[in-house]
Amino acid sequence: MSPSSVTDPAPRPAVALTSLRGEKEFRKVRQHGQVVRHALFTLRVTDYRPRYGEKWLPRAMIGIVVPKKTLKLAVKRNRVRRRVREALRTLPSLPPCRATIYPNEAALKAPFAELQTALNKALSGDFKAKKKKPVPKAPASTQPTRTEAKP
Repeated sequence: MSPSSVTDPAPRPAVALTSLRGEKEFRKVRQHGQVVRHALFTLRVTDYRPRYGEKWLPRAMIGIVVPKKTLKLAVKRNRVRRRVREALRTLPSLPPCRATIYPNEAALKAPFAELQTALNKALSGDFKAKKKKPVPKAPASTQPTRTEAKP
């Protein structure tokens, strides 16, 4: 064993993390996803579906959204986005899903380990796409039809 290998840190597990792309994918998650709320973020997640014309390759497709309303300065928005992305990347395993994460201002100041455990716990659930509720049919009119009597 060489002396340099003793001081080298253990390699981190790299998890392939794909980003959501395009308004259409974000809209699908917004419409069909389940919401998980936490003090550090809001997660909207649904089960994995491949993009149109793509092979079935189950993976985590996650979009990170930080609006100006949450954090005014671009530096802070980018920093929280990088922190969340790194926390997701270093998780031991990610479930195959489509998700959007909306970090709060607290995610910027929270300890990294806390952010990582919160994301792991939120993503560990079993998520299925919401089924559309059937539209109730209007009941038939119960009022009798008027017949006018002729004098």
